[in-house]
Amino acid sequence: MRTVELKLIITFHTTTDAMAMEQVCRDNDIPGRLIPVPKSITAGCGLAWCAAPAGRAVLEEVLEKAGIKPEALQECLV
Repeated sequence: MRTVELKLIITFHTTTDAMAMEQVCRDNDIPGRLIPVPKSITAGCGLAWCAAPAGRAVLEEVLEKAGIKPEALQECLV
């Protein structure tokens, strides 16, 4: 059984933005992964970036530098 943990969830308006986030993070060795949007969150597209909450500042900086506009950044149990 998988352990439920508090995670930072970044949702996007489009799938293109979600995939761009994945590529930027991969290119910069930033941990995280794309996941289906959790049922407790509503979002424009069905994908979200999931990462440790401690990395929020780094991820916000990456989003800004890459010109990716997130729909929302939320912490939730995943």
